[in-house]
Amino acid sequence: MAATDANEDKRNLELGGHVGFDSLPDQLVSKSVAAGFCFNILCVGETGIGKSTLMNTLFNTTFENEEAGHFESVVQLLPQMYDLQESNVKLKLTVVHTVGFGDQINKESSYKPILDYVDAQFERYLEEELKIKRYLLNYHDTRIHICLYFIAPTGHSLKSLDLVTMKKLDSKVNIIPVIAKADTVSKSELDKLKIKIMSELVSNGVQIYQFPTEDEAVAEINSSMNAHLPFAVVGSADDVKVGNKMVKARLYPWGSVQVENENHCDFVKLREMLLRVNMEDLRDQTHARHYELYRRCKLEEMGFKDTDPDSQSFSLQETYEAKRKEFIVELQRKEEEMRQLFVNKVKETEAELKEKEKELHERFEQLKRLHQDEKKNLEEKRRELEEEMNSFNRRKVAAETLMGQALQGCSQQPFKKDKDKKNFFSLPSACSLTSGRNLN
Repeated sequence: MAATDANEDKRNLELGGHVGFDSLPDQLVSKSVAAGFCFNILCVGETGIGKSTLMNTLFNTTFENEEAGHFESVVQLLPQMYDLQESNVKLKLTVVHTVGFGDQINKESSYKPILDYVDAQFERYLEEELKIKRYLLNYHDTRIHICLYFIAPTGHSLKSLDLVTMKKLDSKVNIIPVIAKADTVSKSELDKLKIKIMSELVSNGVQIYQFPTEDEAVAEINSSMNAHLPFAVVGSADDVKVGNKMVKARLYPWGSVQVENENHCDFVKLREMLLRVNMEDLRDQTHARHYELYRRCKLEEMGFKDTDPDSQSFSLQETYEAKRKEFIVELQRKEEEMRQLFVNKVKETEAELKEKEKELHERFEQLKRLHQDEKKNLEEKRRELEEEMNSFNRRKVAAETLMGQALQGCSQQPFKKDKDKKNFFSLPSACSLTSGRNLN
């Protein structure tokens, strides 16, 4: 209501003469031309479907690309940056290729690396935007402005991988589906395939980029081009002479397919819509719609909000204080959890140490008993050995005594024999003497 009143209070005044702010658009153009522009294209499609060839044809140059094989185990995102200039307009072009997309046996997670890459570019821009010292004017914006989704011309409808991938990407990037190598199917089959693709996209809720019709200057052409989606395109790096001029075309035994002939394919329509009419709208949609959605979700996850539960205005300071209080409460809760966890861990450790101590004590007592038993056995053996030694010594002494006696006996025996002999021979004289005495 206040905003409405403010608008009603505004007055339209006439200037008394030329002031000069009518040159503001020229100033803006000059500044933009001097700074240059950036444009980032994501090419999603199976290996060998013609992504690199179409990029070369689209920008009428030859980009350096390495051919990818069909044996990639995972999908890889390969960004390549180029500096282009047309007249006095400089363009920083980034072409991101999905190497190995659709080559895996299990394609369930093929879209995830693409989704992660798109989110990573949004995150980089958000981090730069939230810095205290920002350099957004000189920041190299890598956010994806357009996703060219290449659909194989074979088959009669979209593959499940195509539907899942586009559904995951439609809220994050502007999608323009294109039927690649459109010269491989007939005109009638191509028309049926276009109708079938658009029907499946609508029935599965896939939101593709619609060329804007709000601007009256481009409303008519954009409205007519929306009816031609998806574009059936053909790319070629070969210059072929048709009539008196050289054109980009593909030669076949039955004739040629001219890339820029609208009766042959929709390449010209794609180039007009992508580069010449809606390039700035694609950049605006990326920032105002897709990035804002990512930014809002990210800030809400961080706890920031514009209004309180009563739908009242919520300032940044209030948001900060509320978030700070939540953080302090969460921090205290975490600290209490950590403290309790530490206490429990200490108790568990103490219990384990006591158990270990008990086991060690029991082991010590067991070893002590074993030691005592061993000592007792050794003492017993020592005592037995000493007794054996004493017994041996006694036997030795006895043996030595006997041996000494034997040796002494042997040395005295001849002397005794001689004495006995003398006593024997002297016995008769003694006897006669005795008898003589008796006779007297």
